Amino acid sequence: MDKNTAEKLYEAFYMKVFSYVFTLTGDQNDAMEITQETFFRAISTTKEFRGESESYTWLCAIAKNLFIDEKRRHSRFADAPLEEQPDTKKSFEKSLVDAETKVQIHRILHELEEPYKEVFQLRVFGELSFKEIASIFGKTETWARVTYHRARIMIQERMEKS
Repeated sequence: MDKNTAEKLYEAFYMKVFSYVFTLTGDQNDAMEITQETFFRAISTTKEFRGESESYTWLCAIAKNLFIDEKRRHSRFADAPLEEQPDTKKSFEKSLVDAETKVQIHRILHELEEPYKEVFQLRVFGELSFKEIASIFGKTETWARVTYHRARIMIQERMEKS
């Protein structure tokens, strides 16, 4: 899918798909993540949209499948004790709230290499979307997602060491 078509698709259907996913999840953060992943998959897929259905229907089908996959993933670990299977994403985000941890994260961020440092700060503290971050760097949205994810992993690893 070419960049122009992808942008038009995103602008035309983002809020509709987000609203649909929000009704499935009931959680704004989960809905945002699934919606972003939906567009990422739709845009980056090697299979082209065949036009057998409406674009919105196609996107909602992708979103629904992602939601079901996520639900299955969570149900596998529902019976496991918390000590064995910690939810690192939730615990990591919760630790951002803790004042002492904030100082530790800022120290780690200070030492973090670019562009990881800036991308993480723009996403977490600046509350920018991946699309906005990508436009700042003149890169793709996928690049922004990957860079943020890698920065998060680096910070988590360094926090575990100290």
